[in-house]
Amino acid sequence: MSDQNNGKPAEQAQASALMQGKSGASAPDGKAAARKNKKAVSYNRWGYYFLIPFIVVYLIFSFIPLCTTIYNSFFINYLARMKQVGPTFDGLGRYVKLLQDGDIFVYLKNTMIMWIMGFVPQILLSLLLGAWFSDPQLRLKFQNFFKTVIYLPNLIMAAAFGMLFFALFADSGPINSILVSLGIFKEPFKFLANVWSARWLIAFMNFLMWFGNTTILLMAGMLGIDPSLFEAAQVDGATSSQIFRMITLPLLRPILLYVVITSLIGGLQMFDVPQILTNGSGAPMNSTKTLVMFLNEYLKNKNYGMAGAVSVLMFIVTAILSIIIFRINSRTNK
Repeated sequence: MSDQNNGKPAEQAQASALMQGKSGASAPDGKAAARKNKKAVSYNRWGYYFLIPFIVVYLIFSFIPLCTTIYNSFFINYLARMKQVGPTFDGLGRYVKLLQDGDIFVYLKNTMIMWIMGFVPQILLSLLLGAWFSDPQLRLKFQNFFKTVIYLPNLIMAAAFGMLFFALFADSGPINSILVSLGIFKEPFKFLANVWSARWLIAFMNFLMWFGNTTILLMAGMLGIDPSLFEAAQVDGATSSQIFRMITLPLLRPILLYVVITSLIGGLQMFDVPQILTNGSGAPMNSTKTLVMFLNEYLKNKNYGMAGAVSVLMFIVTAILSIIIFRINSRTNK
């Protein structure tokens, strides 16, 4: 019994020595971890430093002009006979005047019609070309050459496109000369004097300029899909159309949503093509006048109040249509 009692204090002393050693070892480890955390925080600050140029540019060229536009939309402020009228606070008067006149709805309808006429064939052709170029079984030759040719129209300025089509489809242009010589028309057809032919020309020009960019985006999305999914579907006996419909399109939905939203925003901002093709008149009978052309008329007259109101309404329309597209996409995902 005495030996056991004498041994206990020795064991306790050893245990306490071990605990002290462990605590002594843990203290430096804790300090090292704290130093690492401090270093991580100091490194993370560089990310905020790199964001400063973007924030400054955004504030100067986007946020401040946006706030200024909204501010100007509440004032009567225009130039009449070289005399500045205003600024006089008018509240929502500029918006009420725009909605009562109703012209903005006509130009919104024109813009949406021409955008849809150009976007529908654009997205269909882009899906077809993207599926062809991304399919390894087809083994298409000269793919890089065709991809470059498809994207080239996107690099041409809209002003050059407008002048080209204006010359081609003029009353005495080469298109009319060919159609008359072939006996299709007895006399030159006035493409720019007919409502639907003028709209189709503008839609066709937008289609040519942007389908290459859309094809590249969709093709990138298709190449990002795991090839094993296609191989498994082929082993199960699925046809090419079934693979495209059941695998490619569902997995491509985020890219499609991005393409639709960006194309919608670009379509609502359509300006250069109809402006050049119709010399700013929106002929015939204002059927090709877009929202931005309508806005440009107020800017030329220095009517900053009405121009600001049109800009804000365009922003609201864009936001509403984008939300609708997001809601439709979320419902289809369910």
